[in-house]
Amino acid sequence: MPYEDMNDYELISYINENNEEANNIIIKKYEPLISSLATRLLKSCPYLGLEKSDLVQEGMIGLNHAIGYFNEQKDITFYTYAKTCIERRLISVIVSAKRLKHKNLNESISFDTEEDGMLDYFLKDETTNPENIVIDENETEDIINLVKKKLTDFEDQVFDLMLSYFNYREIAAILDKEPKQVDNAIQRIKGKVKEEIRKYNDEK
Repeated sequence: MPYEDMNDYELISYINENNEEANNIIIKKYEPLISSLATRLLKSCPYLGLEKSDLVQEGMIGLNHAIGYFNEQKDITFYTYAKTCIERRLISVIVSAKRLKHKNLNESISFDTEEDGMLDYFLKDETTNPENIVIDENETEDIINLVKKKLTDFEDQVFDLMLSYFNYREIAAILDKEPKQVDNAIQRIKGKVKEEIRKYNDEK
């Protein structure tokens, strides 16, 4: 049977045997998906200095990760797994670009006071509550790691984007979700953040 007529599972089986032709075919097959996702993300985040070619390259890295780690015993199609890996890779690039832009902006302006921490920004409407104040940067990272263990996959993506200073409408566009879905996730995340801060402070 020609490789072009094989399904994803058959192609991956050959790829696992180091078959370069099968690998090239599955990459060519998923190129349109990667291109489409890259185009959509650029429309959602047009001012981050990213090029489509950069996102396509990162999407290919996500696809290669999916090929290398796919396990068909997980009761999930390769397409679904690959799309998830590609999206996560692209979102991580968007998040990094946003953080860098925000960092460069802060460094170009002189402030009389210290920059708000990530959690302070995330809970900016409640920072007057002593329970929500995080003094040390290391404590902030500890709390973020504790919170992330309590989040669903969707909440984790929303959390990363919020910590990179995207608003809920931008997040909705990036994740291709309704703004209300994102807003509801943010409210759940805020509750988990406050709970982890309370527990963290109680243990200090």
